[in-house]
Amino acid sequence: MRIIGLDYGTKTVGVAISDALGITAQGLETITRKEANKLRKTLARIEAIIEEYEVEQIVLGFPKNMDNSVGERAQDCQNFAEMLERRTGLPVVLWDERLTTVSADKVLMESGVRRENRKAVIDKIAAVFILQGYLDYKANGN
Repeated sequence: MRIIGLDYGTKTVGVAISDALGITAQGLETITRKEANKLRKTLARIEAIIEEYEVEQIVLGFPKNMDNSVGERAQDCQNFAEMLERRTGLPVVLWDERLTTVSADKVLMESGVRRENRKAVIDKIAAVFILQGYLDYKANGN
């Protein structure tokens, strides 16, 4: 069973996909859009990926505040999750994504990726962190 991991942002969505056994996450792509509320093409691309990889579940990064409260970005994410469920018919798991982008940036920096090049892949790497965290959680039986 493949699972797709998404890092939803105002103008980008980082995409990661699990292997068929649900053990590892690999970065796939970053979907970009010109305006935050123009989601038609973004949703269509996600649906195409779901069909191509025969995905059965979606894990969506949930950007809680550091004090565990739900802010405006998290509410936008919840709305996006509802759209995904309606359009795909698949279950969507909201997964705490606090500090995943910071971690992704740190890994890229430590790997020697130049600042201007990090921007192009950071959301995809954050999606990998989100999905891998979920897969590890499931593997540990939690």
